[in-house]
Amino acid sequence: MELTDREIAILDFERTPWEVDGPKELAIRERFGISPSRYYQIRDSLLDKAEALEHDPLLVLRLRKLRTKRRSIRYGIPQIHSPIR
Repeated sequence: MELTDREIAILDFERTPWEVDGPKELAIRERFGISPSRYYQIRDSLLDKAEALEHDPLLVLRLRKLRTKRRSIRYGIPQIHSPIR
């Protein structure tokens, strides 16, 4: 299954640096017309799609790593670091 235009737009949006033009939450509402909470739900489910990984592997891997780190902190799970970097 291919990525939808909206899914591609979300991945492209995530590449944007957020020092520009105000808070990211406002940009999410303006560009996608949804709440930031819903946006992040969609984005996180998108990170688990093989098509998203094929579309932009560096971005998806970086966002997966950040998601894992946030979940580890939130639930008090120690992170296991690989000896190979």
